[in-house]
Amino acid sequence: MELAYIPSPSRGVLHLGPIPLRGYAFCIIIGVFVAVWLGNRRWVARGGRPGTVADIAVWAVPFGLVGGRLYHVVTDYQLYFSEGQDWVDAFKIWEGGLGIWGAIAVGAVGAWIGCRRRGIPLPAWADALAPGIALAQAIGRWGNWFNQELYGRETDLPWALHITSVTDGREPGYYHPTFLYESLWCIGVAVLVIWADRRFTLGHGRAFALYVAAYCVGRFWIEYMRVDEAHEILGLRLNGWTAIVVFLLAVLYIVLSARRRPGREEVVEPGAADGDSDEATEGGTDEDATAVKLDKKSADDTATADADSDSAEAKEAKKDEAKEESKAAADEDKAEVKDEAGSAKKS
Repeated sequence: MELAYIPSPSRGVLHLGPIPLRGYAFCIIIGVFVAVWLGNRRWVARGGRPGTVADIAVWAVPFGLVGGRLYHVVTDYQLYFSEGQDWVDAFKIWEGGLGIWGAIAVGAVGAWIGCRRRGIPLPAWADALAPGIALAQAIGRWGNWFNQELYGRETDLPWALHITSVTDGREPGYYHPTFLYESLWCIGVAVLVIWADRRFTLGHGRAFALYVAAYCVGRFWIEYMRVDEAHEILGLRLNGWTAIVVFLLAVLYIVLSARRRPGREEVVEPGAADGDSDEATEGGTDEDATAVKLDKKSADDTATADADSDSAEAKEAKKDEAKEESKAAADEDKAEVKDEAGSAKKS
C-alpha cells in the first residue's frame, strides 16, 4: 500500500449547466494572463508603453495555439488519422495536445505581425516576454494533470503520480509526474532569465534565446522519462531530437548576436517617451490653466499700477511746465515794463 503519492483528479471537467469548465483550458488561460502581466511590467521597465505587450499578444496567442495544435497533430497523426480513429478529434484542443515547438514557432509569426503594425523590434518584445512564457508553460503543464497524461515510468517514490484512468490504453498505477518536473523546471528557467537579463543586460533577442536553450535542456531529460507513445529516430524520441536541434540554434544565436549587436536596445518603442510627456501635460492641464490665470491677473494688476503711476507723473510734469511758462511770461512782462519806463525817462 502506497502511503504517499500525488492523486489525480477524478475528472478534468466540471459542468456549469450546459457550459463545460475544463481544467486544461483554465490552466492555459491563466498562463497567458501571467505571461502578459509579467511581460508588460518588463516592457514598461525597458521604456515601452503600457498595453503594447497585450496588443501584440492578441496576434501571438491565437497563432501559437494553432501552431501548437498543428505540431501535435502532425507528429502524432496516428491518434487521429489511423484506422478506427476519428479525424474530427484533431480539432478538440480541450482534450490536450499542444506542441510547444509549434506554439513558439507559429506564435512568433503572429508576434512579428503585431510588432510590425506597432513599429517595434520583435527581438526586444520577445526578450520582455521570455520569462513570462516560461511561467505560462509552468502553469499550463498542470492541465496535463487534469487530463491524466504526460507521465513517466513507474515509480515508488513518495511523489509518484497516481493514474486512475483507463482511457486511451492507460494503465492505472504510480508513475513519475513528468508534468510536475517540467512545471518546476520552467519556473527555474523564468528565474534564470530574469537574473541573467539583469546581470548581463541582455538585448536583441538574447534573453529569449536563453529561455529557449534552458528549456530545451530540461525538456530533453524529461522527454527521456516519458512512456507515452511517440515517434523515435535512432532510439530517441522525436521531441528529444527537436530539443537538441533547437538548443544548438539558440546557443548559436546568442553567440552571433552578442558579436554583431552587443548591448541592449536603447529605444524599444519609438515615441513612447513623447507619449509619456503628452500624458504628463494632459494631467497637469488644470494646474497649468490656474497658473496662467494667476499670472495674467498679476500682470494686469502690475500694468494698472504702472498706468496709475505714469498718470501721476504726467500730471506733475504738466504742473511744473505750467509754472515755468507762467514765470517766463511774468519775466517778459517785467522786461517790457522796464523798457517802456526807460524810454519815457529819456524822452
